[in-house]
Amino acid sequence: MGVGPDAAPGMVSNHRRRRFDVRVVPHRRRSALRMRDWRMRTKLATVLVIPSVAFLVLAGIQTSGLVGRTTALGDFAQQVGIGREIAAAVHELQQERDRSAGELGELRGGGAGVDRDASAAALRPLHEQTDQAMRRLDQAAEPLAGADASWRVAYSEVREAYEQVVSIRAAVLPAVLGGDTILGNYNRAVDALLNLLAEPAPGDDQPALSDAVLRYVQIARVKELSSRIRAQLYEAARAGRYGVEDQVLLADLRAQQLTALGAFRVAATNDQVRRYDETSVDPAFVAATRLEEQSLPSDRGAKVLAAEQWWTASEQRQELFRQVEAGILGDAVRQADNVSTAQLRTTLLVVGVIVAVLLVALLISLLVGRSIARSMRMLRGQALRIAQVELPDALDRLRTVTGGVPSIDVPPAVVRSLDEIGELAEAFVAVHRSAVSVAVEQATMRRNVNAMFVNLARRSQVLVERQLELLDDLEREEGDPDQLENLFKLDHLAARMRRNDESLLVLAGSESTRRWNRPVGLGATLLAASAEIEQYQRIRHGSVADLHVVGHAVGELVHLLAELLENATAFSRPDTTVNVEADVDVDAAYIAIVDQGLGMSPTALAEANAVLATPPAADVATVERMGLFVVSHLAARLGVEVRLHAAPADRPGLVARIRLPGKLLAAAPPERGTTPTAATGGARRVPDWVLPPAPGDLPVAGRRPDTPGVPRQGRGVPVRAEDVLTPAGAPPAPDGGGWWTRQGPAPVAGAEPPAPPTAPVTGGTNDRGLPVRVPMAQLSAVTQSARPDQPERRHDPDPEAVGGMLSRLYSGVRRAEAEDTTEIPVPPAGGSTEGGAP
Repeated sequence: MGVGPDAAPGMVSNHRRRRFDVRVVPHRRRSALRMRDWRMRTKLATVLVIPSVAFLVLAGIQTSGLVGRTTALGDFAQQVGIGREIAAAVHELQQERDRSAGELGELRGGGAGVDRDASAAALRPLHEQTDQAMRRLDQAAEPLAGADASWRVAYSEVREAYEQVVSIRAAVLPAVLGGDTILGNYNRAVDALLNLLAEPAPGDDQPALSDAVLRYVQIARVKELSSRIRAQLYEAARAGRYGVEDQVLLADLRAQQLTALGAFRVAATNDQVRRYDETSVDPAFVAATRLEEQSLPSDRGAKVLAAEQWWTASEQRQELFRQVEAGILGDAVRQADNVSTAQLRTTLLVVGVIVAVLLVALLISLLVGRSIARSMRMLRGQALRIAQVELPDALDRLRTVTGGVPSIDVPPAVVRSLDEIGELAEAFVAVHRSAVSVAVEQATMRRNVNAMFVNLARRSQVLVERQLELLDDLEREEGDPDQLENLFKLDHLAARMRRNDESLLVLAGSESTRRWNRPVGLGATLLAASAEIEQYQRIRHGSVADLHVVGHAVGELVHLLAELLENATAFSRPDTTVNVEADVDVDAAYIAIVDQGLGMSPTALAEANAVLATPPAADVATVERMGLFVVSHLAARLGVEVRLHAAPADRPGLVARIRLPGKLLAAAPPERGTTPTAATGGARRVPDWVLPPAPGDLPVAGRRPDTPGVPRQGRGVPVRAEDVLTPAGAPPAPDGGGWWTRQGPAPVAGAEPPAPPTAPVTGGTNDRGLPVRVPMAQLSAVTQSARPDQPERRHDPDPEAVGGMLSRLYSGVRRAEAEDTTEIPVPPAGGSTEGGAP
């Protein structure tokens, strides 16, 4: 069995397309190096991330500078704050040094008579106070362990000088070292502390802070020079005389003090100068200054001051210097703290603003990106829904429409924004609306074409029926066997033309008008289908279950089986047979049609089964493979399952399996006669007419048996398929026979159904001397009319009579449509019209 001579291998026509065949996938491999291949999410992220990163870099640089400046000012403020501990340590060292200078002077002037224990007792409290001051300095310097390198170096020099002072204390009273060496160590320690005091550097952009550091460093140096002068005078007072170089050293110290005091007045503020001036007029300060002036060299020489008086006066003056120094140092500490706090506040404000701007930018970016991504997802979802669901559904609805074209509603765009994405969504909707409009136009055009097909097929059917009636008359009157054989061939061609018209009606979506109102045997249905094909004599009917088919499905089932049988005989050798068997299952019947033809490839077989499973729309492929498409549509209309299978490996060919569902099966109608059955199992036997004809027999489709009362004159009359399903002896309906009615021909009132003949009916002999059989005459009583034997009298109109009237009316309308033309035919002279009128 084949599917058509023009089906090229591997060809897939439009009817093979299925829903969701289109997949939205990239047509080539996505590359991360091509920007156009990036996902929208990646592009949006790139657009948002690059400016954000640039902003973060610039903000980071700005923040880093601010944080560095804040850190530097914080370290500066800490270093200035340690100045209090440094000044305290300097003051304690000055006290210890000046007191040790006096003890050294007494040892130099008194010799061995000096009470060393008393001197040690006097120095011991000073040593402890200095050590405590240095410990406080160490504690205050711990947080600055990570300060700049210059400050750490200066602090290490302080620690080293102080360690030398600690180690040299033991050499003071024994006087094992010279006074200059001992006092020189003290001076180096004080100078190291003063250098550490001057170490804080706020930077070039903070000149005010630099001036503040310079002020308290200058007052500290003034105080240090005053302390050294005190030490020299106290040493001379305890020794009772000046040394050789004491006057020169004192003059140099006084000169340095005046220079430092002048530098302080230049760098100090007016308030600081005022406070110093107020301190300088203090009585204690003035008393010490007057005593110091008495030690100045004169014509009479330098006066040696009283030791205790000088120490007491000078100590008060040093205390006043310390107060001035503490005030100026406090001003610097407050100024440094204020600047550092302001810088920290500025840094925090800038960082906060940067973070806030970044968060707002990120939030806005996320909202914008989410909006764009959401719109794109909605647009993509709508596009896929249109492409894979809505548009295919609309096309399916329009493709399968049989009546008026339905209205297709196009949903609005899911994206309602006024941006480019919203415009793109509107464009998608416009494309969808245009596609639906085109589909509606095509459906309307297809509906019109189907209506044209139906009209032409109906007209052609009427003409074919009239042709068959005319052939009936010619066959009854023809006596020449050769001419009768030609008439039989024309009869069969007309029957096939009628089936082609019915196929056009099926493809156009029109329902069949051939209906029976009572069940018909499955065997009779198979015989009727065999009578519809050209090579009917090659059909072999095997065992057929005793089943009946509901009347409304008989016509379409006969058409379906005839197409399959025609296909089986057309694609197999003429010397082979086609076997037909039918069996019953629990809730269905199965029919198998087995041929020995060319077969089909697995690909073509799969495509044919796909067409049979899902009826496609009519197209060019329909004309090329009309039988397959007609079977598909009829099977879908009846709910019948048709599948093609390859024959077993030991022989060629195909097997067509038809499954009749339980809804198409019915109980046997009331018996009005007997049907020919096999001797065993009640299976219907294959009649004589399906066997290969003898030489000279005419292999054509049949006709109904002779009408009662009409002589046959010894000629055989072929039988058509409807005769198998129509009771014998029933007169043809005025519209051309029961084949066109929905309920079959009405039998003659009071006529008894004839019994099937016991022997094949013959119609004489042909010119070769062989008997001419009348095929299927023995099956004339297979199917009877639905009218009961004795219809009950009722007042309502008789449905049979009404059905006959409507059938005749429908036939007359169709004939009028077939004869309708825009030109008036003019019969030739002496001729007659198509209907036989002169």
